[in-house]
Amino acid sequence: MLALLASLAIVLFLVLVVVRPDGATRQPVDYRSIAAQTQPTVTTRLAAPVLPKGWTANDASIQTGSDGIVSWSIGFITPDAQYIGLVQGIAANPSWTSDQLQRARSTGTISIAGTDWTVYDRRSVDNPGNFAYSLSTTVGDSTIALHGSATTKEFGVLAAAVTAQLNGANSGSTTK
Repeated sequence: MLALLASLAIVLFLVLVVVRPDGATRQPVDYRSIAAQTQPTVTTRLAAPVLPKGWTANDASIQTGSDGIVSWSIGFITPDAQYIGLVQGIAANPSWTSDQLQRARSTGTISIAGTDWTVYDRRSVDNPGNFAYSLSTTVGDSTIALHGSATTKEFGVLAAAVTAQLNGANSGSTTK
């Protein structure tokens, strides 16, 4: 009986002192490098904006949906540790945009760095998750959908950087 209690005490001690992460964290990825490697597979410039210090990406990938639309996606973590997902649909249609933003209804428009964006603000809805705030716009043959939990200001930073890069104002991936 004493051995059993001693064993339980050791197990309890180990459970208390072993450091465990708060949640599943993903390692940062070099989305600009992934975009450069992926660029030869598409004829449209992939969004790979230069962002201020403190921004990281935890995912970057390209895929073709069942609708045949090619989508380039990046998951960003902002300096305030919030999430913004960027999805770029090449030659996308309005139903693609609606699907990307979980069929949210527009709540207005905003001009960011000379580009008009449609706003989808669901921050007043119970548990909107990563679709609390969203923006969409079209640049050339790309439809850009941004969604996440970040502040309006952080969305503005990303939106301005994306449109500047896609409109050729900064260096990045080039069009094939």
